[in-house]
Amino acid sequence: MTEKVRCAWANSPIYLDYHDNEWGRPVHDDIRLFEMLILEGAQAGLSWATVLKKREAYRAVFDGFDPKKVALYDDAKIQALLANEGIIRNRLKVNAAVINARIFLEIAEKHGSFDKFIWAYVDFKPVTGHWKTFEDIPLTIPIADKISKDLKKMGFKFVGTTIIYSFMQAVGMVNDHTTDCFVYKEMVKKA
Repeated sequence: MTEKVRCAWANSPIYLDYHDNEWGRPVHDDIRLFEMLILEGAQAGLSWATVLKKREAYRAVFDGFDPKKVALYDDAKIQALLANEGIIRNRLKVNAAVINARIFLEIAEKHGSFDKFIWAYVDFKPVTGHWKTFEDIPLTIPIADKISKDLKKMGFKFVGTTIIYSFMQAVGMVNDHTTDCFVYKEMVKKA
């Protein structure tokens, strides 16, 4: 049996699982979309491995990333989060999660779901990259720039263009697996 070919960055156990089972696979569940939006923002300035290692702690203390619950967090809850060593204890990022939850819910109410809103940017179909190597993948694309700009206008925090592009990759709005990767091939067949 031959070994599966993967993207070069999938080079450790934590990355292997994430790469094989999540990254680049379309997500249409609002809770998961909110989770990835918050985690991508939490990653700013850090490695994705750091975030993945803290993911279960995040799920526990952020009420399973239920935006309805996160939107209600008060100062006492924020202080408790900032004291929790299981997550990234950055006041701006924690405050952003609460602010973003409130806006996320407004969007979901207006559009029927956040999923409908965000996927409309790519006409409800993943954008497929055709990258031979990881180094070929850009840091952002024009549609990520537009989404970032629109989200910032709405009041979202930690939604810069690179963060939004990473979010798009994570939730499968963009298939940026390298062309030799087995996941790339699976996603192209499904498209």
